[in-house]
Amino acid sequence: MNSHFPRIITLLRKERGLSQKKAAEALQISQALLSHYEKGIRECGLDFVVRAADFYGVSCDYLLGRTPDRNGAILSMEDIPDPDAAGKENRFRGSLLPTLNKKLIANSLNIVYDLLQAWNNKAVTNEVSGALNAAVYKVFRTLYSANAKNPQGLFAVPERLSKGAADAAQSLAEANAACLLAGEDVGELEAVNRDNAPALSPDQLAERYPLFANSLFNLIRNTEARMGVTTQGKKEK
Repeated sequence: MNSHFPRIITLLRKERGLSQKKAAEALQISQALLSHYEKGIRECGLDFVVRAADFYGVSCDYLLGRTPDRNGAILSMEDIPDPDAAGKENRFRGSLLPTLNKKLIANSLNIVYDLLQAWNNKAVTNEVSGALNAAVYKVFRTLYSANAKNPQGLFAVPERLSKGAADAAQSLAEANAACLLAGEDVGELEAVNRDNAPALSPDQLAERYPLFANSLFNLIRNTEARMGVTTQGKKEK
């Protein structure tokens, strides 16, 4: 059995608000055996996978971590909604600040991924994406964990380890990307050809990305202001 199965069956049980005893009774096994399954100590048979899938109303593929879709659908590019798609998830009520900052980040990412596409290097794209994913993961987990009653079964990494592990993953991805962009291979990851590096300047960015450049410039200024650095490059007192 793969490493996803214990985490997923634990998450599903906690989502239902069931104790291990109640879930074990419904699944026709002992509480001790269910505990072993959830901890990954023992592997279950196919019959239990099917029974658990029926009980929780999900597909076997979802239980085994083969798809993020509970009905078993394989995620494709067309299945991923556009970040600006309509829906309640995209509406912010009250303050305009969340909407403003979301646009600054999304527009800046348009530039980042356009540059990655220009490099056309899978390894660099994966490492940069890994660093960004880790940043979002850390912020989301902080928000999610603000309520101590929220079930942590959503995550495979224990809460106490999550920030340090995510920091390490982010730093490693950033370091790998830096090496690859400097023309240095990282293990089996092939470096880029530095001769193809695009020439960039504020004027060139503004010309190349007329819709998004101002967002990037504002993001840079806002971030450096948090570092205590003014636009002149001097530390604020």
